[in-house]
Amino acid sequence: MYPQTHDLASLFKQLGLPNDDAAIERFIEQHSPLAEDCKLADAPFWDNAQAGFLREEIGEDADWAEVVDQLNLLLRG
Repeated sequence: MYPQTHDLASLFKQLGLPNDDAAIERFIEQHSPLAEDCKLADAPFWDNAQAGFLREEIGEDADWAEVVDQLNLLLRG
């Protein structure tokens, strides 16, 4: 079985956030730059379910890990 690949739009949908290109850009602009000492899942703008999902996916290096890493980099730029 092949691992699934996800993009930013599908990640935002999974997190319950608007997932069109403009909404994703606005989100990144609103929440950047994320402090270097703050883990992505610990950022104050996530609710408990979103933070838990992000922690789980990063911790398990699961299907979503690559796109979660991408979002992390975008928020730090």
